[in-house]
Amino acid sequence: QVQLVESGGGSVQAGGSLRLSCAASGYTYSTYCMGWFRQAPGKEREGVAAIDSDGSTMYADSVKGRFTISQDNAKNTLYLQINSLKPEDTAMYYCAADHVNYCYTLRAAGFGYWGQGTQVTVSS
Repeated sequence: QVQLVESGGGSVQAGGSLRLSCAASGYTYSTYCMGWFRQAPGKEREGVAAIDSDGSTMYADSVKGRFTISQDNAKNTLYLQINSLKPEDTAMYYCAADHVNYCYTLRAAGFGYWGQGTQVTVSS
């Protein structure tokens, strides 16, 4: 059973940085796409970044240059480095995964496994 557990969220001031982590377990496939999504109150879930088993990445235009997705295969952990935080980054951040050969979408429907989320709150 695939389990994804996020951590690293918190309350920060605008301009600060955070690194979110997602510990993965129970995933037995050699190929995958893992991604980070966020959802603010009253808004749809938005894909922000994804990385596949070959290390290829994709980002939403809204976060390019500020967000960096990475992975540590030895630790089965996915990361999201967020710099220059803005109040509009405030949201619940979710880790997601799916068994595909490469990342082809940042749409939530393209991911079958989800974590419970970690809250990021940015104050101005």
